[in-house]
Amino acid sequence: MANHSQLGFQDASSPIMEELVEFHDHALMVALAICSLVLYLLTLMLLEKLSSNTVDAQEVELIWTILPAIVLVMLALPSLQILYMMDEIDEPDLTLKAIGHQWYWSYEYTDFKDLSFDSYMLPATELPLGNFRLLEVDHRIVVPMESPIRVIVTADDVLHSWAIPSLGVKTDAIPGRLNQTSFITTRPGIFYGQCSEICGANHSFMPIVLESTPLNYFENWSSLLSS
Repeated sequence: MANHSQLGFQDASSPIMEELVEFHDHALMVALAICSLVLYLLTLMLLEKLSSNTVDAQEVELIWTILPAIVLVMLALPSLQILYMMDEIDEPDLTLKAIGHQWYWSYEYTDFKDLSFDSYMLPATELPLGNFRLLEVDHRIVVPMESPIRVIVTADDVLHSWAIPSLGVKTDAIPGRLNQTSFITTRPGIFYGQCSEICGANHSFMPIVLESTPLNYFENWSSLLSS
């Protein structure tokens, strides 16, 4: 959950998000090094008198041609690795189908016979004390922690986007098309997200709440709902 005046990411709660935060920090350090070098050279050029060494220097030209290529490789390799990791879905323990509507979400646990529900945002008049306004729903998604979860995302009417920042998940919901993503929650907790595609007048009122629980709690919850 994000805090007021927070400048960084939310705490990572999945391996993919941990990799994304690490790559973000890596890219920022590379950018800081480039900015520092450029600032140093600009200052040097302003303070020093021009000479033949700065006007005609093949060695310098060779260096400033090779260095950007090395920097691009340093950024491209970890980025491609994370992209492949995000697309990899290997034998999920649970499959969840998320369907976007104007303006609520429907969920189906396809591994169970009759386990599906609609998830609406709770209005402020019905919000329990201590819950978050515009983020709490009447029916939360419940998944077992430390288990690979596959999410199939689609829409019933217009474009939506199923996103939970702390899990590093964001997938477009497109009518007539099935997109899929996956995640593993590394700890128990409640994680909040929202529709991240402008989908109409009430786009801001489509929250997503996912609760990560131990396996025995999930089994009890699923048996109660499916019975």
